[in-house]
Amino acid sequence: MKSDSPSQESATHSPRLTRHQQAVFDGLHQQAAALSAQELYSLLRQRQAIGLATVYRALETLKLHGLIKSRMGANGEALYSPVVSDQHYLTCLQCGQSFPLDHCPIQELENHLQPSVPFKIYYHTLEFFGLCTPCADTKGT
Repeated sequence: MKSDSPSQESATHSPRLTRHQQAVFDGLHQQAAALSAQELYSLLRQRQAIGLATVYRALETLKLHGLIKSRMGANGEALYSPVVSDQHYLTCLQCGQSFPLDHCPIQELENHLQPSVPFKIYYHTLEFFGLCTPCADTKGT
């Protein structure tokens, strides 16, 4: 079962986090949308001294512990967000805007897989790529 509480999630599923890992984790939880490592770095630099390489290392560690997730944006850049619930998107290839879906069409598959394989599932993503209506209208398709 996935937790909606960042403190509960980190307390039950993570080893003790370093100061920088905790700052990265907290920074992601304070944002409404997924961030790139560069965006997160810029945000954190306003509050504390932290290097870009440190942000990348912290993101990788948090991801390996199942506390955050990453997905590729339309431009190929990784976007990071906390694991609060599974999220699914429709992403426009032209403007890069992502539209979240409000339900999970593959939750039943995850529920079936989890007990039948020797693998701990932290989260899953589903993403469809195409053109949003304004971009499709501009292209004339």
